[in-house]
Amino acid sequence: MSAMSARLKLLHQSSGDSQEPPSAFADRVGQAYADSRHAEHRKSHGLYLTPPAVAAFMASMIGARDTLRLLDPAAGAGILLCAVVERLAQDPRPPRAIEITAYEIDAELAKHLGDVLDNLAKWAAQRGILIRTNVRCEDFILAEAIPLRDHADHRFDAVIANPPYFKIRRKDPRAVAAGAVVHGQPNIYSLFMAVAAGLLAPGGDFIFITPRSYASGPYFQKFRERFFSLARPVRVHVFDSRRDTFSRDEVLQENVILDAVCDNNWLEKKDAYSLTISSSTNANDIERRIERRISLADVIDTSNPHGAFRLPAAPEDEEILRKVDAWAGCLEDYGLQISTGPVVPFRVTELLAVRPNRNTVPLLWMHHVRAMDVHWPNGTRKPQYITDRPESRKLLVPNNNYVLLRRFSAKEETRRLTASPLLLKNATFPAVGLENHLNYVHRPGGTLTEDEAWGLAALYNSALFDGYFRCISGNTQVSATELRAMPLPPLEAIVSLGHRVKHEKQPLAVVDELVLALASEPTTKQT
Repeated sequence: MSAMSARLKLLHQSSGDSQEPPSAFADRVGQAYADSRHAEHRKSHGLYLTPPAVAAFMASMIGARDTLRLLDPAAGAGILLCAVVERLAQDPRPPRAIEITAYEIDAELAKHLGDVLDNLAKWAAQRGILIRTNVRCEDFILAEAIPLRDHADHRFDAVIANPPYFKIRRKDPRAVAAGAVVHGQPNIYSLFMAVAAGLLAPGGDFIFITPRSYASGPYFQKFRERFFSLARPVRVHVFDSRRDTFSRDEVLQENVILDAVCDNNWLEKKDAYSLTISSSTNANDIERRIERRISLADVIDTSNPHGAFRLPAAPEDEEILRKVDAWAGCLEDYGLQISTGPVVPFRVTELLAVRPNRNTVPLLWMHHVRAMDVHWPNGTRKPQYITDRPESRKLLVPNNNYVLLRRFSAKEETRRLTASPLLLKNATFPAVGLENHLNYVHRPGGTLTEDEAWGLAALYNSALFDGYFRCISGNTQVSATELRAMPLPPLEAIVSLGHRVKHEKQPLAVVDELVLALASEPTTKQT
């Protein structure tokens, strides 16, 4: 017998020797199993254990019924299922019977899940609740994706899950099976959400803890359109700390808990729904969470369900949304576009150069762009030049005025948006190469003025815009689609801001104050 098997056997035996809750036993079994697996196995299987406090909180969102058909599509060691039964057993009118369907693709873990659910059934029987269980050791997406392609199969009253999250290829069989909600390279957790929502009966409870990235961006657009046609959000819980929610697994991720109800076509009803938003630092202080109610229409545009699902985690975030939404301008209104840098280095290695010569022009990478400053060349080992010849002209942008923005930010960075003006007068080259991890704002067929470039860069670097972006996006990727949609003040106000900022010795030091003052001016509202 392996050390792991021996340890789990002791755990199983000890479960009958105490009055510990079934969820505590499930947590011990899950932790023992996770500890026995290499990090790569845990990552490839998305094996990130739900903390007991989070499991209990999620379970509290499921309403009691006389009989309950309960689904967990990524059950692991079963802590969420145990937490649900424990919570319902304390209800004034507990269910007579609960039918549990639990999917777990890891064959060995599925065996331990069966033991955990057997223990749960014995515990529930002592409290007058009949538990029937069905553990399915197979891929949930492949087994249940038919509702996405055909008619809905309303087999469950509630679904609760902490699904795996990792990207899969578009040609992956799971992506193909869930093709109705797939765009680009999908993250598998969104497929779990979409398929599970299609299996719920009307009025059914949907409770998932996932990354927040589905809330915005073009890659999740098809998912949002499908999902929000089926599920109406009732509550969202936001964890302020990215590091602490799954601290046992050393996961750095921005997680949210979504509580929704199956309400097909609710967007068409135009009713005045509300949403409860709660927040805590991490799992340890979830009982001391801060809660408030807002209008659901403030976070989901019912006329555009594939748009962003905005999550103002705190009252000050609502104020940020109010201020920025008061502006009616946008890049397109001012004849501006935002594009992605055309140079993909690994595809044009023969054009890259470490040292300059008479045939090279600058190649700017993401790390050259700092807030309100382009620092090129710098000490990087990456090639900082690209050859300017006929076959490379399509990869270069002409020397002109631009606003450069990083397309990605590190999860631990204090600001998501980092922008700088790139000015024609400072360049001695006819063109410049922009690497693919940069976005750039430009005026097709014309030129950004210096004041426009400085003003836009100031806006994007401000705390106000950073806060707005965080409300609409859970991604560390700064999507050009989201930037196009962000409201802007009148163009003359942007020009005035830029004129002021460009004459400052330390432009970044005054940006927040000036932008906040601009947002407070009643004349910035456009019609």
